[in-house]
Amino acid sequence: MSSEHAANITARLDRLPQTAYIWRLVILISLGGMFELYDLLMTGYISPALIKAGIFTTTGGWFGLPDQAFFASVTFAGLFVGTIAFAQVADNYGRRSIFVFALLWYAAATFIMALQDTSLSIFIWRFIAGVGVGVELVTIDTYIAELVPKRTRGRTFAINQAIQFSSVPVAAVLSWLLIDAAPLGISGWRWVAFVPVIGALLVWWIRLAVPESPRWLAQQGRAAEAEAVISAIEAKVAAESGAPLPAPEPAVAETGSASFLSFWERYSEIFRPPYRGRTIMLSVFNFFQTIGFYGFGNWVPALIAAMGITLTKSTGYAAAIAIAYPFGPLICSLFADKIERKWQIVMAACGTAVFGLLFWRSAYAPPAILPTLLIALGVLITFSNNLLSYAYHAYQAELFPTRVRATAVGFVYSFSRLSTVFTSLMIGFILANFGTGGVFTFIACAMVVVMISIGVFGPNTNGLALEEISAKKPEGALGRPVAAE
Repeated sequence: MSSEHAANITARLDRLPQTAYIWRLVILISLGGMFELYDLLMTGYISPALIKAGIFTTTGGWFGLPDQAFFASVTFAGLFVGTIAFAQVADNYGRRSIFVFALLWYAAATFIMALQDTSLSIFIWRFIAGVGVGVELVTIDTYIAELVPKRTRGRTFAINQAIQFSSVPVAAVLSWLLIDAAPLGISGWRWVAFVPVIGALLVWWIRLAVPESPRWLAQQGRAAEAEAVISAIEAKVAAESGAPLPAPEPAVAETGSASFLSFWERYSEIFRPPYRGRTIMLSVFNFFQTIGFYGFGNWVPALIAAMGITLTKSTGYAAAIAIAYPFGPLICSLFADKIERKWQIVMAACGTAVFGLLFWRSAYAPPAILPTLLIALGVLITFSNNLLSYAYHAYQAELFPTRVRATAVGFVYSFSRLSTVFTSLMIGFILANFGTGGVFTFIACAMVVVMISIGVFGPNTNGLALEEISAKKPEGALGRPVAAE
């Protein structure tokens, strides 16, 4: 009966028109994610201020590398622990509860980090904050994927990313304005780090306005609660649409236990067919995709400075590039559900590689056009990374069943965190020894692996219910069925 009820809930969700109420739910969840992304990407923007304050050193730091490299590394070490060890709690305790808990966790840890005066104490609290951010990232993806109709899942993730990425220019501009300032006698970098605390002030309001995932409730066998949530959603959507809701289409029922599963039970399932191939494919993809995304996003001021541009100007150029972050996903929303998701990821990786190499070569342009060229190419890299980010966040949340969705997304996503622990150190080493050209060559090679992993081994997902995707047989590069494992 639990399986039949879950299928009914799925059918009723997927037939809903995307009215203002559905968008309000997406916006509220995305606001929580906005502070999370701000917290994550401010790493690259406050590092120059920490160097200027004498807290960070550019030489002779931990492992002989610049403190900025280690700062980014411990951030992603925390994200790795959060995604692989704790993301599965959202499968046992619910999307909404863990969303709230993770937001409070990383906001408190970042606030404490901003009060520190030594590199070691900053690194410790940055790691702790990273654990909370890692849990939040996974929970948001699973939460949104389960709440919205199948026809608009891609567009919804694009808008979600636009809202989240609106925090990036805020972090960049605040860093640019405050790097030489100390309002009320407090260093500017500390003010930049205090911002995520605002998210903690909004959390209870968000919690009251956003329901638990009815898909998750149904899978847990909590039929009465799932029925109450889906009925409330249907009533609000029907009132806004002003017309009777369309009849639900036949839905595929998920099989498997809906009970409370242990850590090892959940992980063992994602390594059994048909999910084993998807788990391996997405793990490889995540390990390499983050090299392009964070290799540019977290290092853009340093990469520009390495081209012979002053620190103040490089931070200003980085702020100008960062303004493009929220606009890229808005453009993506125009075609998000019209082009197959996997091919959007492939196109994005290609763009990051090509525009990155051109960014490096722009150093040889005449000085009069260099600033314009740097910003234009930086915006194109940002757009490519936007496309990659929105598309794969939607894609990896689609490929696994509800009962283990957070566990699976957390596991595969953890490889991007693990990758960045090491690639942050590697980029610091490559930048110091081979310059900007070496960094962008490294990024381009990683993007080739991304294109092969998704283009060859990724299944098609556009327009399908989550339960249909999770039940599909493995597919090859052109979407044709291949032999099951």
